Amino acid sequence: MSSTLSPYHIGIDLGGTKIELAVLSGAGSVLMRERIATQAHLGPDHILDQVDLLYRGASEKYPHHTLGVGTPGSLSSLTGKLRNSNTTCLNGLALQELIEEKLKHQIRIENDANCFALAEALHGAAQGYDCVFGVIMGTGCGGGWVFNRKLRAGPQHLSGEWGHTVIDPSGLECFCGHRGCVETFISGSGIERQYAFKAGERAAPKSSEQIFYQAQVDPDSLEHQVVEDFYKHTGQALANLINTMDPDVIVLGGGLSNIKGLSKRVTEEVEKRVFTEEFKTPILVNQLGDSAGVIGAALMGADLKLNTHLKIGNN
Repeated sequence: MSSTLSPYHIGIDLGGTKIELAVLSGAGSVLMRERIATQAHLGPDHILDQVDLLYRGASEKYPHHTLGVGTPGSLSSLTGKLRNSNTTCLNGLALQELIEEKLKHQIRIENDANCFALAEALHGAAQGYDCVFGVIMGTGCGGGWVFNRKLRAGPQHLSGEWGHTVIDPSGLECFCGHRGCVETFISGSGIERQYAFKAGERAAPKSSEQIFYQAQVDPDSLEHQVVEDFYKHTGQALANLINTMDPDVIVLGGGLSNIKGLSKRVTEEVEKRVFTEEFKTPILVNQLGDSAGVIGAALMGADLKLNTHLKIGNN
């Protein structure tokens, strides 16, 4: 459906924990936002049903629309099937075809971190910067590059996949099959796994929220050690990235970006490790909140020429 005939733009963020939908007007106002649990453990058919449940109400209210979907991982240019998603039950599926068949609507599908980076570059914390790297630290860990207001996906659609660069080859095994990936250290699931590994088999599992809380109230706790390691590994991973690409700005997103003081502490850890005596890279927390990804998905679904002048705001 052409965006010139579609006054509304629907975005769906298909995350490992939640699925969120947003509707943007042609002028960029957020007209509707809803979310629902992914419940990935129930399998692909259930996930598609959850997507359909969210979409049905929005499409009835805003029938003329474009549709973009953000998801961890990316579609293979060879097979058209999803790969590299930490929602592992979706890997190997022709996800675009399945969603289009389910929703009876053409979609544009894009990596969720790319959606986040585009939204923050055009309408969030990174407005006015030419070279933007957006970081997702949520259930998994991803990233996206935006150059001169345009997404850089790369010929293999791997641009920004820093979550699967290795910083400790002897570390925990990642779902991708390698050991010591960034994602195993600085995602929510990674922090939980690091704690479980250090605490031992007899210890009860803890959520990342519980780990950060205990670290704050007890500086002698194992949780505090895990959190300190989180900051150090984040600093190392971002220093590696800055040494390689030297972006104008880095924007932090995902659930962990809500940690109080994160930007300041991460900046301090990066500065210790980056290859310069005059560290200048701003490391900012996102402005669009945890809905940046779904807004970016809506922008992806719309005509990019229209996206450049949309001004995001509440209705």
